[in-house]
Amino acid sequence: MKIRPAKISDLMEIMAITQACARAMQAQGIFQWNGHYPDLGTFERDLERRELHVSEKNGTVLGAVVVSTFMDPEYRPITWLTPNGNSSFVHRLCVHPGHQGQGLARGLMDFAEGLSRERGYGSVRLDTFSQNKRNQAFYEQRGYQRLGDIHFPKQSIHPFHCYELLL
Repeated sequence: MKIRPAKISDLMEIMAITQACARAMQAQGIFQWNGHYPDLGTFERDLERRELHVSEKNGTVLGAVVVSTFMDPEYRPITWLTPNGNSSFVHRLCVHPGHQGQGLARGLMDFAEGLSRERGYGSVRLDTFSQNKRNQAFYEQRGYQRLGDIHFPKQSIHPFHCYELLL
């Protein structure tokens, strides 16, 4: 597996992956991603900020992750473990359902955390859907601490749990 910065030519593959992930989650009763999120415009902004990375094997994109320094306004009410201004944020982690269970998400998170350490950040922050128990277990096994809930009304009536990992 190779992880590299995304290119504009990767965007349609990334969208196909997120749509496949949305369908797979919905089949399990998890309505985390929908027609509003994630959308092409969001990934285009990630690409412009050079925060979008892809995992590929033999030239095929199998997953993606965003490592950002931008704190969404929804995160402001959370009492984080570290002061604001010295954290990275992981968003839109996805692995094509046909390639899940092979360690690709773990590899993408290893990359995101390693990049954050290299850049001198004190922590990594993220959110995950409260109805997605698999993701919660994944982050908690990595040492992330759950700190509170936020809401994205266009995505769901259910909250999203915020997590932070000290580096």
